[in-house]
Amino acid sequence: MAEEKSTLLIKRYASRRLYNTETSDYVTLEDIASFIRAGREVQIVDLKSGDDLTRQYLLQIIADHESRGESVLPVGVLNDLVRSYTTQTASVVPQFLQMSFDMLRDGQSKVVDSMSTINPMAKMPGFEAMQAQQEAFMKAMTSGMTGFAAPPSAKDEVSAPKGEDLSDIKKQLAELQDKLSKLS
Repeated sequence: MAEEKSTLLIKRYASRRLYNTETSDYVTLEDIASFIRAGREVQIVDLKSGDDLTRQYLLQIIADHESRGESVLPVGVLNDLVRSYTTQTASVVPQFLQMSFDMLRDGQSKVVDSMSTINPMAKMPGFEAMQAQQEAFMKAMTSGMTGFAAPPSAKDEVSAPKGEDLSDIKKQLAELQDKLSKLS
C-alpha cells in the first residue's frame, strides 16, 4: 500500500460548515465518511474554541447510516451501550469493544490471507484492490476509539504460532467475560 498520509484536519466554522484543510474546500458528513472508508484518519476541531469534535461527528455519521436502514448495530447492542454509560461496566466496555474489533480484524485478515492461497480468484486482476478495500474498511470501523492507539497491522506484528495466538485470544476473552460477570 502507498505510504499512509497524516491525519486529515477538518475545521468546523461558527456556521457549522466543515472545512477540509488539505483541499481548501467545504465538506459534508458523507465526504468525511468517504475519507474514513478510504483509510484516512480524520480529526474535526472547532475553529474558535479548538475543541476536538471528532467523536461527536463520527457518532453522527453512524446515526445517519443507521437511520437510513444501513443497520450494522443490532438494537440489543445499542441498548447495552446505553446501559454501559450508567453502570460500573463502563470502564471495561471500551477495552472489550476494542479487543472485539481487533479480533474481528485479525480474523478477517487471516481469512483473506488463506483465501489468497486456496482461492483461484486470488490471481484475478483486482483481487488485491478488493483486499485493500476490506482492510481499509476494517481499519475505519475499528480505529479511532479515543483513548486507544490503533492496533498494529498484520505486517507489524511478530508472527507467533497460530495455536498460541488463538489460545491467547480465547484466554483474554474469557478474562474479559469474567470481569464483566463480576461487575454485574
